[in-house]
Amino acid sequence: MTGQVARADVEQAVPEPLGDDGRPDHDGRCGLPLALTVLAALLLVSAVAGLAIGSVHVPPGQVWGIVTHALGAGWVEPDRSRARETIVLDVRAPRVLLGAVAGAGLAVVGTALQALIRNPLAEPYLLGVSSGASLGAVAVIVFGVTLLGPVSLSAAAFAGALGALLLVYATARTGGRITSGRLVLSGVAVASVLTAVLDLLLLTTDRGNEARAVLAWTLGGLGGVTWDTLWLPGAALLLGVAVLMAQSRNLNLLLAGEEAATTMGLDVARFRARMFVLLSLVTGVLVAACGPIGFVGLMVPHIVRLVVGGDHRRVLPAAALGGAVFLVWADIAARVVAAPMEIPVGVLTALCGGPFFLWLMRRDARRSAGRGGS
Repeated sequence: MTGQVARADVEQAVPEPLGDDGRPDHDGRCGLPLALTVLAALLLVSAVAGLAIGSVHVPPGQVWGIVTHALGAGWVEPDRSRARETIVLDVRAPRVLLGAVAGAGLAVVGTALQALIRNPLAEPYLLGVSSGASLGAVAVIVFGVTLLGPVSLSAAAFAGALGALLLVYATARTGGRITSGRLVLSGVAVASVLTAVLDLLLLTTDRGNEARAVLAWTLGGLGGVTWDTLWLPGAALLLGVAVLMAQSRNLNLLLAGEEAATTMGLDVARFRARMFVLLSLVTGVLVAACGPIGFVGLMVPHIVRLVVGGDHRRVLPAAALGGAVFLVWADIAARVVAAPMEIPVGVLTALCGGPFFLWLMRRDARRSAGRGGS
């Protein structure tokens, strides 16, 4: 009887949706179907823009003709040259798809990390997860390890991401508690150490040409992708989104606190361990494909919550679409801002994410001060 009463009390204490700060979020925000429809439309427009915009401009009408003809619309005879068809289908289309997949994956990973650690500043790049994945991938490249064949790079990146995440979490957890400041500091410290080791590997390797290419890769970018390499990031994204959607209720419970989640029957330690493995896998595969791209997993979840609320059943699909839209446009900007030179997309996301991170810290500091003074 006592257990039933406690369970009922916790159910009342865990709102259906929860805000990004763990507070009840009874909002009259945009409905999920409308939000997803708008985001899907924006993603379609973004994809067309990504195929059309570049050093060689391809009119959107020709883009539609080339794509629909390639998809088997035999009645469509697009007005295009062979060169433009090659640019759209073989150069830009894989790049746009990788941008959408990577943006979606990083956004959902950031969303899940913020719930798992109950920290609004959690994000793969800031927590050192991306640095760990980068170190694993670079070690494979420098030492020429190919034990697992074509997936060796992704496997090493996964191992590095998981190791970095566990190290940050263990370092920040003191007395059974984790504070936002301690977590961020631990992430920065671990990322700095891993980056230093990565730089040391690049400086001491005798493969000069590979070292320069890897150094450019560590800045994050979508160039050089081919159709043959897209299947693995796509599979990792589908796996991650499917599992996280199935666990969205448990993610909601964690936002109410570990004690409340335990009372509701969730084994918090085991659940976190499983989720850390999953998130490290997704992050590692994405980093292996396009390098470490920061702050997507920080910005997109917070922006999405302003639109659809805090329930993870709503946030996760919206964050996936929002992250895809954001990274596709970031890549377009990287191609045209300093044309004909291409800026690494990770540089642009950092220029956007750095100020956003500072604003988020100031906002949380004001909230903490307000609660302390009340």
